[in-house]
Amino acid sequence: MICLREARKTYRSGTQSLEVLKGVSVEIRAREFIAIMGPSGSGKSTLMNVLGCLDTIDAGAYELDGRHIQGLSTDELAQLRNRHFGFVFQMFNLIPRLSALRNVELPMIYGRVRAAERQRRAALALQSVGLAERMHHLPSQLSGGQQQRVAIARALVGEPAILIADEPTGSLDSVSGGEILQIFRALHRQGKTIIMVTHDREIAAHAERVIVIRDGRIAQENPA
Repeated sequence: MICLREARKTYRSGTQSLEVLKGVSVEIRAREFIAIMGPSGSGKSTLMNVLGCLDTIDAGAYELDGRHIQGLSTDELAQLRNRHFGFVFQMFNLIPRLSALRNVELPMIYGRVRAAERQRRAALALQSVGLAERMHHLPSQLSGGQQQRVAIARALVGEPAILIADEPTGSLDSVSGGEILQIFRALHRQGKTIIMVTHDREIAAHAERVIVIRDGRIAQENPA
């Protein structure tokens, strides 16, 4: 599904430059559950952004479902990203004034899905993460774990093949974090490809395969 070869990425500011990815090669098969681990500054977030088409590489090759994505325009990358990926972040990124249902509807509003269909699909997504009875609550009326469930439902509503989760339990207590990981495991059993970024070995142990990145290079790759 994903093939990244000898990827390099450098960030520049004035006369200063920092090479963050230094020839990284990664293959991810459909329906895998992958954890990407590494300390702060290792390049794991940049790798996640590249894999999710949120950023592009300076050198190397990236194939997604057999398609080379180098040279695609910003609009083409956005279409590719919206079609293939759902994203879950540590801080939930919910809009405070909107209900859970409306937050989950947002991606479909941008996709010009009709209102009735938006509501139907958003309600089903919230039901799938156990929030059918809380869909009309505001984020401030939900616990941290419930807010992350809303974020997962929002990522799922476009029916992406790949979920990318960036420290999805980082803002949660251990009980809520465990519940979120169980949702990811269930989604994996249903056939989703999951790429999870974490610094925690206990969290990474829930994945099938762990990729460790250090100083911009793959340092280790093995089963969890």
